[in-house]
Amino acid sequence: MNTYSSRPVVLCLSGHDPSGGAGLQADIEALIAQGCHAAPAVTALTVQDTVNVSDFRVLDREWVLAQANAVLADSTVAAVKLGMLGSIEMVDTVAELLAAHPHLPLVCDPVLRAGGGGRLGKDEVGYALRERLLPLATIATPNLPEARILAELPEGSADECAEKLLPFCRHLLITGGSTHG
Repeated sequence: MNTYSSRPVVLCLSGHDPSGGAGLQADIEALIAQGCHAAPAVTALTVQDTVNVSDFRVLDREWVLAQANAVLADSTVAAVKLGMLGSIEMVDTVAELLAAHPHLPLVCDPVLRAGGGGRLGKDEVGYALRERLLPLATIATPNLPEARILAELPEGSADECAEKLLPFCRHLLITGGSTHG
């Protein structure tokens, strides 16, 4: 078993943004800044620039499970951070993985849109995420456009969205920003 000095290991399941502004790159940078070691497992590949996404491909479940299980077998994982999943099948894959490790705290950042508004999964992915993953999360951190999708309130305020989403999760932080991956 490998250890990364005394830094907590966070398994990150998210998409890769080739512009480096969001997705796993942003997770890695944020976790390093907090004194953690990021262990990234790629769920999807995107075609995007610093403004918007034009296309994406979700990896198959076997590859994602193999990446995550390699980290879990090799390191003492302190927490899991979710980002872009991109498909209902990936939501189910991650739910299965988390069911095998229910002791791990989960940060669920339900990435459904790029900063420029481009979709990173159909709205049905958001509904599946709400039903299957938000209940497992220690905290969910959608931005307002994503909270609106999850709450099925196209014009809802943050307060209205929170009222609809809090029954699904323990803690909720609706952010004002709209760029992440």
